[in-house]
Amino acid sequence: MKLKNLSLIVLIAIAFTACKPKDSFNIDGTFQNPGTEKKVFLYGMQSSQMVAIDSTNLSEKGEFKFIRKTPSVDFFRVSIGNHEFMLIAKNGDDIKLEADLADKTMAYKISGANEVEKLSEVNNLRNAYAKQVENLQKDFEAKVAQQPSNRATILEQLKPQYESYTNQLNGSILKFAKDNKGTLASFYAMNTLSPQEYEAELVKFADDIKEEIKGNATVDTFIKQMALLKSVQVGQVAPAFTVNNVDGKPVSLSDYKGKYVLVDFWASWCQPCRQENPNVVKVYNQYKTKNFDILGISLDTDKAAWLNAIKADGLTWTHVSELKDFNGETVRKYQVQAIPTSYIIAPDGKIAAKNLRGNELEAFLAKTLR
Repeated sequence: MKLKNLSLIVLIAIAFTACKPKDSFNIDGTFQNPGTEKKVFLYGMQSSQMVAIDSTNLSEKGEFKFIRKTPSVDFFRVSIGNHEFMLIAKNGDDIKLEADLADKTMAYKISGANEVEKLSEVNNLRNAYAKQVENLQKDFEAKVAQQPSNRATILEQLKPQYESYTNQLNGSILKFAKDNKGTLASFYAMNTLSPQEYEAELVKFADDIKEEIKGNATVDTFIKQMALLKSVQVGQVAPAFTVNNVDGKPVSLSDYKGKYVLVDFWASWCQPCRQENPNVVKVYNQYKTKNFDILGISLDTDKAAWLNAIKADGLTWTHVSELKDFNGETVRKYQVQAIPTSYIIAPDGKIAAKNLRGNELEAFLAKTLR
């Protein structure tokens, strides 16, 4: 009799599992402390952009539910008020989402499917980092309260600790992506890294996943972008270009053949660029007689502002511009996504270094131009 009852329980369990819909996914969520917020939105990816695809209202207990279909595993986002929670889902998934909307770190728990649980691992890494930074901020504020006049010194003292936390997080992200290659969670993790600081790693990652993650529009776009970026990596031949200078006369990269040339993308309105300019002036004056030159490429659209900045900052090297912001042909050719961006082109026309600033730039030139 006991065996029969056990068999019946097993059969019921199998039947229950078999009845779960495989052509859609569920998101069951609970929000604590929602306050006056009642409307919950579900966003999905369309043409690599997040757009609202569904909405519902919170119950009196703070619960909500979405049932949707997706052609393949993809990114989704649940939003309520100013809170946003990223998810990864595929048909057949039964996802649980829990969050306390009073939590300023916007931490949340997700479970119920392999991809979301992997995504949860990434979130845990980032939450631990956020907690470390929060404690460091409190330490900074407490010390400044005791010694207000030493604010700058205290900031400099705590800076190495902040950088250490950041390096630890980024190292953990890279390890996670390597260990979980082929998942959308690994793709999400890699895209939390600084694209300028980790450009080479992102390019390599795109190569690694192009055969493993197929059919996802967001990933496909990323792989295409990285393929373009690959053409301007260190060791590649620098793309040729010709751009007019301040007098309207054409200047070509080939004019600098046989020299080391720093191709510096900047703009008058870019404060980080302007802050770096004194250092660039310093290295130019130090190495301009040692087979080194600089070619400034401005993203300005206002010629007067461009010319005024050149004069104000004492930039005595050649300057060119298409006056088209980020839409210039040369800017696109070099995959400039943010400024300042710079390339050092070697005498043989190949890219020798990228985005060296401050002491790094000076150290490279000191070593190279002996």
